[in-house]
Amino acid sequence: MITCNSEAEAVSAEVPVSGIKVMIVDDSMTIRRTAETLLKREGFDVITAEDGFEALSKIVDCHPDIIFLDIMMPRLDGYQTCAVIKNNTAFRNTPVVMLSSKDSIFDRARGSLVGSEQYVTKPFTREELLEAIEDHVSAPA
Repeated sequence: MITCNSEAEAVSAEVPVSGIKVMIVDDSMTIRRTAETLLKREGFDVITAEDGFEALSKIVDCHPDIIFLDIMMPRLDGYQTCAVIKNNTAFRNTPVVMLSSKDSIFDRARGSLVGSEQYVTKPFTREELLEAIEDHVSAPA
């Protein structure tokens, strides 16, 4: 069974991030848990996946508002996963932010070529995650 909503208590109606669904896709449990904890603390609904295949099924079921996607993963890497997302008419407008410890111009260019909106280098900060969400997601009405 796939769970789409966070298990955290709902935040107050004053918080504009309430209802925004953020997906974190990374094969490192440490990265997933760190990002999930930071974002839940801010009031976001967080969905996690450990690789591209798991992410694709959860995207269809959960319709996240933004996806943070690790590049280096087994089975289906971040570039391939992003390309599949962006080639699907139902999800091509969902912002994808690539996450990687690699920071070369080649990696950034390849991320852009497959359709990602932004590239964030790991280790990321709370502020970098929040800025990416703010830049690419409108708060629900």
